[in-house]
Amino acid sequence: MRIDGPWTVAVSLLVVLAATAGLALWWDRARLLGRAALIVTVVLGVVAASAVEVNRLTETYPSWSALTGDEPEPPAPEQATPETTAEPGKGRLVTYQVPGPASGMNMPMTVYLPAAYFTPPDRDLDFPVIEALHGYPGTPQSWIRRIDIAGRLDREIAAGRMAPTVVLLPYQTPDRLLDTECTNMVGGPQSETYLTKDVPDWARAHLHVRRDRAGWALTGYSAGAFCAMNLLLKHPDQYAAAASLSGYADPGIKVGDHSEKTTNNIAWRLSHLPRPSVAMWVGWADDDVDARDGSRRIVELAKPPLSVVSAVVPHGGHSHAVWRQMDGPAFDWLSAHLARPARCTADSKR
Repeated sequence: MRIDGPWTVAVSLLVVLAATAGLALWWDRARLLGRAALIVTVVLGVVAASAVEVNRLTETYPSWSALTGDEPEPPAPEQATPETTAEPGKGRLVTYQVPGPASGMNMPMTVYLPAAYFTPPDRDLDFPVIEALHGYPGTPQSWIRRIDIAGRLDREIAAGRMAPTVVLLPYQTPDRLLDTECTNMVGGPQSETYLTKDVPDWARAHLHVRRDRAGWALTGYSAGAFCAMNLLLKHPDQYAAAASLSGYADPGIKVGDHSEKTTNNIAWRLSHLPRPSVAMWVGWADDDVDARDGSRRIVELAKPPLSVVSAVVPHGGHSHAVWRQMDGPAFDWLSAHLARPARCTADSKR
């Protein structure tokens, strides 16, 4: 059952309205303790309703079981193999449990498999890959529910603007209340290692995907946009391109080794280290001040052999509405910078 389902939203609103009405009706009749109880009830009701709405927007806890920590793990890879057929022209979302032997992390990951993945003769291809990273607070469900990533990918691929592509939707943090910014935190989660080592290794071992750098890219929104750019610059031997939707030039957290001011700071890297031969798409809304200023700074610092293109929408702030406008062009651009699906070689067959 979803925390932000219609019943939960309705109940939280009714509690606020009932408590507010009670406060107005009983204020003159109630004594001090009664008035205090009414005020506390109203405040708690407002807080609860606000929390439900924030959770609805961020997908931090998609269900009660996720909130209580009793959420069941997705099936193991061999149990979650997708069906060999799919609705014509429609990709499939499949969730796997992805262990991380290098990072020590073990988290679920939803994967978008394009329709061609199931359609002869294309299902014998190795497909390019995009890792799509979520923001904070949030989960991969925001990509699915708020941005409709599956529908967008289906439309872009069907229109020929994008090659059939496998898209990975991993978690960037094992703790929904801990913002890692996809870094290896001192004494904390090794998210960078998980996303750039464990997730790619798992995908190459279990999915029909390209194994070469030319077939891999990153994208993300908000914190995930910082992640995409930062991981691209730190691992240019593994990724060819990245797209940023309302990203920042710095992580805005303390990593524990001061690297948020140096090697985990995009502006610092572009100012002090050799620029790698990779490509970036950087988008933002012009009224989203922090993302705008950070993105502009990155574009200004990007020099050859690093290539960059920018895209700006006039208004919309830091919101899913903006990211829904930008994700189609970003995916199309990434696909143009990735190698095409290719026939499996003998050593790439799973």
